[in-house]
Amino acid sequence: MWIVAALALLVALAALGTAVAALRRTARPAPVEGVPADVLGLRQEVAALRAEGAGALRHLAVVRYDAHGDMGGHLSWSLALLDDQGHGTVVTSIHGRSEARTYAKTVTGWTSEQQLSPEELEAIGAARP
Repeated sequence: MWIVAALALLVALAALGTAVAALRRTARPAPVEGVPADVLGLRQEVAALRAEGAGALRHLAVVRYDAHGDMGGHLSWSLALLDDQGHGTVVTSIHGRSEARTYAKTVTGWTSEQQLSPEELEAIGAARP
């Protein structure tokens, strides 16, 4: 029984040695003259994070207004939620005396196929960098 355990230990050590050797052989970016290798790694990390974050809804803007002339308080609003390419949605809530209605419209490339209100256009414009 102890022979099987010893054999399993030897196989595990051999596999570990092979893995360590493979990691040492992996290609690393060629160092740029005068720039430490860790800086190059950080640049690659930043580029990867930027690419990953490009699709996040990072551009937000809210426009509050009075949808009806006889009501005050700016209770109606339009909210633009967009990514770096201007894809996302604009959500609008129209507040009336007895009810509030909420609408969502798809935005692609900073515009929409659906007709946008002036307030929705203002929210999209305010969200645009």
